[in-house]
Amino acid sequence: MTDPVVQGLVWYVAFLASVTVHEAAHAWAALRGGDPTAYLGGQVSIDPMPHIRREPFGMVVLPILSLVLFGWPFGFASTPYDPAWAAAHPRRAAWMSLAGPLANLALVLAAALAIRLGVAAGGFFVPPALGLTEVVLPAGPGLWAGAALMLSVFFSLNLILVVLNLIPVPPLDGAGALGLVLPGDLTRRYQALASQPLFSLLGLLVAWNLFGRLFRPVFHTAVGLLHPELAAG
Repeated sequence: MTDPVVQGLVWYVAFLASVTVHEAAHAWAALRGGDPTAYLGGQVSIDPMPHIRREPFGMVVLPILSLVLFGWPFGFASTPYDPAWAAAHPRRAAWMSLAGPLANLALVLAAALAIRLGVAAGGFFVPPALGLTEVVLPAGPGLWAGAALMLSVFFSLNLILVVLNLIPVPPLDGAGALGLVLPGDLTRRYQALASQPLFSLLGLLVAWNLFGRLFRPVFHTAVGLLHPELAAG
């Protein structure tokens, strides 16, 4: 059984790396779309420090506190952008919103590839009971054991970030991405409504209640695709 301190450290490292990549993707997409605000703040970077300096409570204090209390990290970060740019270019702003979850999806796929390579090499095996920290298990101790835990956590955490952030309620990225399917005028009205603190608070309450029901089937589908031998067995 993994030492809880080690497991907590792995969760935090995965959280820090995954959220940093998420926010850097937002910042890069905004820059590509013509808004240099986040770039000028140093956030087009996979160095976590610019993101920590912007949100020290959400990136350090809250995740560590939630790890101690609940055993898993919860936190937040943010990427600055120019609201006038977003209003003038709703589709570009929508792609900026979508870039974060897409970056996390890329990390899910990278972790999945590494897991499959480990299974093929004989260093990993598919566990009989799957969990967030046991997407794959090591065939032996040492390096394989550390890699199995890290890859399992990266796979699960980034899948969580994809599902959570795509829920189309503010302040989550799914709300911003609606600009890809809504007409421009309607998108601008929605942006104005979503910027209200009360509306964002209601959105978080809706997301909190929806997330568990959404994530469970997505997780089981994802691990089914990752481990086709489970279906064959």
